[in-house]
Amino acid sequence: MTITERKPLLLDFEKPLAELATRIEQIRQLAEENGVDVSGQIRQLEARAMQLREEIFSSLSPSQRLQVARHPRRPSTLDYIQAISDEWMELHGDRCSSDDPAIVGGVGRLDGKPVVMLGHQKGRDTKDNIIRNFGMASPGGYRKALRLMEHANRFGMPILTFIDTPAAWPGVEAERQGQGEAIAYNLREMFCFDVPMISTVIGEGGSGGALGIGVGDRLLMFEHAVYSVAPPEACAAILWRDASKAPQATVALKITAPDLKNLGIIDQILPEPIGGAHSDPLEAVTTLKQALLDNLEELNRFSSSERRQMRYDKFRKIGVFTEFSHS
Repeated sequence: MTITERKPLLLDFEKPLAELATRIEQIRQLAEENGVDVSGQIRQLEARAMQLREEIFSSLSPSQRLQVARHPRRPSTLDYIQAISDEWMELHGDRCSSDDPAIVGGVGRLDGKPVVMLGHQKGRDTKDNIIRNFGMASPGGYRKALRLMEHANRFGMPILTFIDTPAAWPGVEAERQGQGEAIAYNLREMFCFDVPMISTVIGEGGSGGALGIGVGDRLLMFEHAVYSVAPPEACAAILWRDASKAPQATVALKITAPDLKNLGIIDQILPEPIGGAHSDPLEAVTTLKQALLDNLEELNRFSSSERRQMRYDKFRKIGVFTEFSHS
């Protein structure tokens, strides 16, 4: 069975769409068997299906957006890199001890210009997810990312990062290898790079695992992606000692693109095809590529010192608020 022939993987709130699609197919088959022209009725039902899809995806709850962000067929970092680049060569290893498959990266050309692209990589199936640790990087992964970013900075190539992870790997071995230090070191170094840096949340951006490659001049985010200080399940377990309250935590965390844009944390929301990026990956690729080119063009107007200062100011403003007293 080819990729295009695979049965759609439906989320809970998409069931009305599946029922309508089944009804359309049944009517079409009956019409063919009996030689009846029902093209008008089918067009009406298809229009209704499109309208219903628009209604559903224009009013998703935070929990539903999280489901879309975690969809197993959502385009991954490698999908986007291979689709937007003219040339691409993956580089491996942190030059210390390992090559973490949860983070991929390398050099390529975007619209003919050399860039370094890297990001979290989740698996395609259960076996691949185990190999890539569900996109949760180890310290070696963040050190590999830093090696690639340093290479970009040394040779004057813009850095493009793609965020898609529930969190950094929380295992005992990761702590033994210096997980916290690796992420903190990346944060410090990313503020110092001279080249333009753009980070894009393409799926799930969770905790320090996302921040480890997420300090940039611009932070872009797909419409149905999520970005949070911790996975909702972990937040619920911490606050209420009950992971089943994850939907409540999802609302409280303000993890959606509109919420984060209002809070000034992200710079741009990238619209997705109706039904999510997985429903039309080519449209999502086109949107991402154009956004990257537009932002790079703008960032190249500034000097390296101006970009560093703007990058520093951008992150210093996050979380700042003014408290008013009522007399």
